[in-house]
Amino acid sequence: MEHALTLYELNSMVRMTLEADLPDEYWVEAELSEAREVRGHCYMELVQKDGRSNVLVAKASAKCWKNKWLLIRRHFETVTGQTFRPGLKVMLRVYADFHEAYGFSWIVTDIDPTFTMGDMARKRMEIIRQLKEEGVFDLQHELELPLFAQRIAVISSEQAAGYGDFCNQLANNGAGFVFYPKLFPAVMQGEAVSDSVIAALDRINRNADDFDAVVIIRGGGATSDLSGFDTLELAENVANFPIPIITGIGHDRDESVLDLVAHTRVKTPTAAAGFLIDHLSLVHQRIQDAQDEIVGYVSHRMDLEKLRLGHLSADIPRLFSLHRVRQGSRLDHLFSDLCLRMRQRLHDAGGRLATFGSDFRQLSGRRIVNERHRIELLEQRARALDPSLLLCRGYSITLKDGHAVHDPKALKPGDEIETRYERGSTLSIIKEVK
Repeated sequence: MEHALTLYELNSMVRMTLEADLPDEYWVEAELSEAREVRGHCYMELVQKDGRSNVLVAKASAKCWKNKWLLIRRHFETVTGQTFRPGLKVMLRVYADFHEAYGFSWIVTDIDPTFTMGDMARKRMEIIRQLKEEGVFDLQHELELPLFAQRIAVISSEQAAGYGDFCNQLANNGAGFVFYPKLFPAVMQGEAVSDSVIAALDRINRNADDFDAVVIIRGGGATSDLSGFDTLELAENVANFPIPIITGIGHDRDESVLDLVAHTRVKTPTAAAGFLIDHLSLVHQRIQDAQDEIVGYVSHRMDLEKLRLGHLSADIPRLFSLHRVRQGSRLDHLFSDLCLRMRQRLHDAGGRLATFGSDFRQLSGRRIVNERHRIELLEQRARALDPSLLLCRGYSITLKDGHAVHDPKALKPGDEIETRYERGSTLSIIKEVK
């Protein structure tokens, strides 16, 4: 069995090999996916992507020590007019460094400031330019977040710590507001991000009336993992979405195209939750202010009305006395006018009655004469129709049961009849009727 090396011995061999085979400094072109300063030193992460598929093909760490970084950064920012930040494509002068305890990294000794924008930044600028030409870049910014934005559609990885932080922040807000988040799971890292988030947006859009806002969140990660949020398709879907979209997918130093077209961009998932809580707090404060204003207005109005009623109450006796005097005078005037009218009416009625009396006497005298003449005529006609006159002329009257008999058919054998003459009468029994 061969003698085994210790890890330190093996790493020492690697260091010596690199020092022997890579003794020089090299200019290298790479894209900056991370850059952070720690105690004056700059720690970078360099990436290279396939030009067609945008797949990561190379990745390495690099460092620039404090004694060089201060001068290099000042020169770079003066020439380019930009801060040294992720997304830039840079040209670095480096040498290989391997430490037995800390591993391999490239040590940066110089940066060519003429290489400013990297592929990632140029693609972003091209996408932004196209969105502005289509007229959709600012559509989300024109939407208004509903006053009571409590029904939240969340696009995130279900297992992401950021999603849990977001929900906990909403559920445990100090104001006691109630939110109703609903998760629409999506891939938040890698090349599948764009298609996955678009699919989640499509599911939300089918029930758009059920939600007040959409939140897209992820829990940290490298800047290079944000490339999936820098696609034209995703930016167009977000820009045209009918509901306000809030993003919390990066940190201070990270800004994707998705952040630029969204309604609101915040740093982290907890910041997204804080934004929603603050928004509802402002609405609540507006309601409280309106309530206080209404109460103040009503109170002021009541004071004015009480003051007005006090003045009216003080004026009531005087107004009542004045009104009573005016009404008394009016009643006196009406009574005098009524008496005058009554006397006039009585005088007119007396004159008409006198006229009627005179006319009545004349009319009644004429009517009595006329009626007396008519009675005399009726008396004469009655005497002319007296049956006794007929008897004097030789006629007789046959009676049955005291009634005159006009038709012999009204009689039957055995009936008793009376025949009256001028002088006397006879009784007969009917034997036969013909």
